[in-house]
Amino acid sequence: MIQDHEDHLRRAIALASEARASGNPPFGSLLVGPDGEVLVEERNTSVTGDDITAHPELKVARWAARELDPATAAGTTMYTSCQPCNMCTGAIERAGLGRVVYALSGEQLMTLKPGGGFPPVPQEGPALFEEARAAVDGYYT
Repeated sequence: MIQDHEDHLRRAIALASEARASGNPPFGSLLVGPDGEVLVEERNTSVTGDDITAHPELKVARWAARELDPATAAGTTMYTSCQPCNMCTGAIERAGLGRVVYALSGEQLMTLKPGGGFPPVPQEGPALFEEARAAVDGYYT
């Protein structure tokens, strides 16, 4: 790993420590632009902000979607203390970010959490395809 990656990952870990010190889950992220400049930093605020979606990766992706043009977003790198969850991964993809570099994998995180993660929620479907299709058909063309 190149030194810049390590330095940015260490900053993400420091942001995670700051989140933990303020009473939130220990996660932090930053976004680096194509020129190597740090564009934005975020910490998890899901507890103190009373918002279960206040993950730093999601907050960074939302910032990028608002503030960056698509070409600039595609040239960015998000550095994050832990591999993004599915919710955050979806936001990162929709924001068009270039790549993600993380320090701790989701699998490694689960070994550090007593009892593992959240219990899965059963899902059923698909159902009513033709009716649901009518609302979506043609939107993406």
